[in-house]
Formats: sequence, structure tokens, C-alpha cells
Amino acid sequence: MPARLTLVVLLFIRPNAKDEFERFESAAARAMRRYGGRLERRILFPSRGDSSTPDEIHVVTFPDRKSFEAYRTDPDLRALSAVREEAIRRTVVWEGVDATRFAE
Repeated sequence: MPARLTLVVLLFIRPNAKDEFERFESAAARAMRRYGGRLERRILFPSRGDSSTPDEIHVVTFPDRKSFEAYRTDPDLRALSAVREEAIRRTVVWEGVDATRFAE
């Protein structure tokens, strides 16, 4: 059975584009669910005027790589590419798989 795919996504939002960002991310989350994807955590970082710090970090999971690739080619998601470009100036994605927990 393929390992569940976990993504850590750093998002850098364009100045004054919060509404566009929310619009894109809401639609992306709906598309994600069609492929078994899930936004597990959304972590916000207060703006400090430091362009090297992400505005948000998302932890996203998919059942496997095939599901993630299907999401990436989803027609509804692709139709929002202009909105995404307006809203997000930079994205960094790290891919991983679940590891066992440390003993407590």
C-alpha cells in the first residue's frame, strides 16, 4: 500500500491580496477533498515586514502521490491559476511521509 503523502507548504501572500488568497485557498480545499486530500493544519504568522518569513504554513495530506497528482491537474483548480498568481507571491513545498511517534 502506498504511503500517505504529507506536504508542508510555506505560503508567501502578496501585499493587499488577503481576499484573493482566501478565495483561492477555499476553492483549493474543496478540490483537494475530491482526491482525499486534507488541510490538517493552517498556521498563521503575524506580519513583521520580513519578506523571508511565510505568511502561512499549511500541513496537507493526501492518501498517496497519485491522489496528489490528480488534484494538481484538477480543472477547477487550474481555472483559478490567475487568482492564485494575484494572491501568492511564493510557495515552498516540502514532501514527506508519516513517521512513527517518539516514545512519551
